[in-house]
Amino acid sequence: LRKALELRQQNDSIATVPLSQWRIHVCSENNFPTAAGLASSASGYAALVSALGTLYKLPQTTSELSRVARVGSGSACRSMFGGFVAWQAGVADDGNDSLAVQVASREHWPELQALILVASDKKKAISSTAGMQTTVETSALFAERVRTVVPQRMEGMKAAIATRDFPRFAEITMRDSNQFHAVCLDTYPPISYMNDTSRAIAGLVHAFNTARGRVAAAYTYDAGPNAVIYALSADMRDLVELVTYCFPREDCVLPEAFYPDPFSVFASPDQAGLHLSDPAVVKLAETIGKFPAGSVRRIIHTEVGDGPRVLPASQSLLNDAGMPKRARE
Repeated sequence: LRKALELRQQNDSIATVPLSQWRIHVCSENNFPTAAGLASSASGYAALVSALGTLYKLPQTTSELSRVARVGSGSACRSMFGGFVAWQAGVADDGNDSLAVQVASREHWPELQALILVASDKKKAISSTAGMQTTVETSALFAERVRTVVPQRMEGMKAAIATRDFPRFAEITMRDSNQFHAVCLDTYPPISYMNDTSRAIAGLVHAFNTARGRVAAAYTYDAGPNAVIYALSADMRDLVELVTYCFPREDCVLPEAFYPDPFSVFASPDQAGLHLSDPAVVKLAETIGKFPAGSVRRIIHTEVGDGPRVLPASQSLLNDAGMPKRARE
């Protein structure tokens, strides 16, 4: 995108060509698993639509452009914004009012963080699109979920975000994740995205909350086995050490590849050392024990993002000849 903008400004012969006749070379990369239930399509299509909107200087608002991103991937409409975003269902027959709106900026709740546990980095057997089509056609629970449950939870989630009420945010998040997967199982034939590791992680989160004596973490699963765990920054260190103790990495995986380790959880070579300040969580870790090494393939620690943005030319995915720097063989 940066290269295209520079060419547009510097090269008169290109600048005189109507934009509608430009040929666009798109290069996209993910630094997390693709088609594994972690919304890789959402980030990709949001980045594409945002880049094209900037390149062509489109007059539409971000919400209006989110309708275009939605064509490629439904959840991509939300990724057009940073912060906390809602996807409005809309009521128009043509779907024109089904778009994304920002509920709050990322600065509104900076303490909220996320821990992504990759239980499988393989491409899932059933795509999100195919799975949802079958669910709509066959699940008796789906209609009730759309009619009453989701609208009520949307309003509850907006209120929880507005007041930074983590316990309410967490309960809605987990209940909705559970119901989504219940609807998947109600589909015929049934769809099961979660695996044994997924279910073990959900149990660990509930056990962590019990040990804390309050709701300190929340899990959610999209159409895949990989967990996203939300927690406030004050609880994240203990949560990370609990997770890395119960789900140790394989010996062949370097610590920095498994988890960047800002909390020095790998200070002990055998990963057996717990450095938690909460005795209840230490006891919990020892009670749960360790799952087979490699059950969790990778851990990603992140926070609320700021949405698509134009990066400097030095970070372009294309070389000077306009070809991908890291093309797949």
